[in-house]
Amino acid sequence: MNAPFALNALTVRAADFRDPEEITRIEAFVARQGGSIFYRPAWLDAIEAGTGNCARGLVAEQGGELTGWLPLTEVHSPIFGRALTSSGFAVEGGILAEDERAVSALGLAAQELAVRLCCPTIELRGGEVGEGWDIQTESHCGFVQPLAEDDDAQLLQIPRKQRAEVRKGLKNDLTVTIGKTPRDRDAHYAVYAESVRNLGTPVLPRSLFDAVLDTLDADILTVWSDKTPVASVLSLYHDGAVLPYWGGGIWAARALRANDRMYYALMLHARERGCDRFDFGRSKTNSGAYAFKKNWGFEPEPLSYARWIAPGHEARDADPTSAKHQSRIALWKKLPLPIANRLGPIIARGLG
Repeated sequence: MNAPFALNALTVRAADFRDPEEITRIEAFVARQGGSIFYRPAWLDAIEAGTGNCARGLVAEQGGELTGWLPLTEVHSPIFGRALTSSGFAVEGGILAEDERAVSALGLAAQELAVRLCCPTIELRGGEVGEGWDIQTESHCGFVQPLAEDDDAQLLQIPRKQRAEVRKGLKNDLTVTIGKTPRDRDAHYAVYAESVRNLGTPVLPRSLFDAVLDTLDADILTVWSDKTPVASVLSLYHDGAVLPYWGGGIWAARALRANDRMYYALMLHARERGCDRFDFGRSKTNSGAYAFKKNWGFEPEPLSYARWIAPGHEARDADPTSAKHQSRIALWKKLPLPIANRLGPIIARGLG
């Protein structure tokens, strides 16, 4: 009498990343549910390969069918502490599920897993959650806009003041390259490392960028002044959207309007690749990056993040804008670039 109910019971278990069929099932589920690139097992694999943080995941099943998925990265840092994040080094993630039962079951299983792994904090960057989670809806915003039908329309879609900056960049003697060759990777890392040092942030490991480029649909667009790379961005492509993810410019980029040239060129390149949306990513609400994206005509959409903290513990603080880290940021900005580039990856791989 009870057999039919047992067969249809909802179960949650750890994902087996060694099983190709398991990966195929999860990838198909993410596609059906419209999940972003950060839900894909391939993203978790790249993060593990590039940072050493362990890829984990939980799947919910009912009647032999996958009904929920929670991608996780086990982040460990002597500075920022241990945590399970979904997804690691991503702006999106969290629970992807067909119904509330799967959401609740995955949330509870994640808490149990965190305790077993001695991770006092779980950070979910999106998705649904059940009870017992601290929800934040005002800390970050996302920026997404459809791409225009042609180059001229794309330029006219940009608000007048920002469009004037793009036009200045187009008039300057700059060249644009796109690819993922060793030259592209060297140029990007040199620019990105200097850019984040100037912001007071430790640079991510070069191995992370290589892993993402080798594992996922991604490329690098670089703006050059003569033979010097002045602005560069590593972009991700997924389900018709382009996401400029790791980008920046050196000091000279501002006067040359190289960043403006870079993002406009990426819009044109993405449309040629068949994309229909430009995902400018997330920014801290009311930050400088937030204002920059609004200047491009993108409307901010508040993001919902969730956090769980084990009883008796405090949440880890890996927020670069928190008061706790301001003195460290000020010091980091003064470091010689070679020293910042040597120490940065050791620290940054623990940010998650």
